Amino acid sequence: MTPSRRVAVTLYAYAFLDDLVLLYPVYALLFSETGLSVWQISTLFAVWSASSLILEVPSGALADVVSRRLLLWIGPLLTAAGFGLWVAAPSYWAFALGFVLWGAKGALTSGALEALVYEELDRAGAAGRYAQIMGRAKAAGTVGVVLAIAIASPVLAAGGYPAVGAASVVACLVTAAVAATFPEHRDCRTGADEDDELGWAATLRAGLGEARHHRPVRTALILVVLVTAVWGSLDEYTPLLISSTGVADATVPLLLLLIWAAVAVGGLATGPAERLRTPWFAVLLVLAAAAMAAGALSGHPGGIVLVALAFGAFQAADVVVGARLQQAVTGPARATVTSVAGMVTDLATIGVFGLYAALTGLSGHGGAFALLAIPYAGVALWLLGSRMPDRRPG
Repeated sequence: MTPSRRVAVTLYAYAFLDDLVLLYPVYALLFSETGLSVWQISTLFAVWSASSLILEVPSGALADVVSRRLLLWIGPLLTAAGFGLWVAAPSYWAFALGFVLWGAKGALTSGALEALVYEELDRAGAAGRYAQIMGRAKAAGTVGVVLAIAIASPVLAAGGYPAVGAASVVACLVTAAVAATFPEHRDCRTGADEDDELGWAATLRAGLGEARHHRPVRTALILVVLVTAVWGSLDEYTPLLISSTGVADATVPLLLLLIWAAVAVGGLATGPAERLRTPWFAVLLVLAAAAMAAGALSGHPGGIVLVALAFGAFQAADVVVGARLQQAVTGPARATVTSVAGMVTDLATIGVFGLYAALTGLSGHGGAFALLAIPYAGVALWLLGSRMPDRRPG
């Protein structure tokens, strides 16, 4: 097996198992059935984003100093603990603590994963395949979500939330085991003895400096935030949107299956999306936003088909802009820069969560989805006025 293929295969397995969590399609329902209001659920999502926000950049700098593979191994263990807590003692504060652990996992692994994969592919002379491989990894993760959705309904019916939680914990433990097999040839810049912390601080400064002062990195970073924040936030509310169409609770995971099947196709379509020139990429975003708004406003289960198509397009766009960011980074603090993008995205996500809660009170779930599709028109206009390269470097 070639080095690049080993990286890809390990990444696909990691992505698949990381999303093979049966709690994903039903945890919003668990919160609701525990007695939480939409505002309380939104505050939980905000806690999730805030914990990741606080830890994102420091952990990114850590991933540029210590073994990234180690961080990818530790992260799933944190979510295993959080999911176990949710079903063992369901309450607002247990859910909040679980989200803190989940946010810490996201912070530890986000920048580390992209940086490890890009640099290992670059070492193997296959950096040009990064977007394609990451798109396939996103598709593998989505297949994990789809399988979890398909299994969640019968498991929930047979054993309730404790059974769903136990299966989720097992999936996290297996994910950690797979993470330990990632190849990593980078020399960790740990410094010398008591100067370890200074090495971390210098790396943090280098990453922040590149994100702020290097124009191609700054432009790509802004695009990542603009494309990712809204649809990445609305993802958490899709079970509630589906439920608002009047379907039974047992049907919700089945319609979620449709959405995530489209997201998987979107991941596989990264190659064609990456080849789109900037005007057509902007059109893709506008069409996706229009489809999401129309489907959400229909108030009918059939409208979820349009929402699914929109999410598939957003997934493809998400991977493309992430690849643009990796290609723009030239300094030694790749994971730090990636984590800066993650931190700003988390900050925007918190704002979307609060805005969604406010809009839901005025216009319901469908109206909130439709109104939050509008920012993509602004992103499209910004793209048309920017000087983003049409394609990735050869």
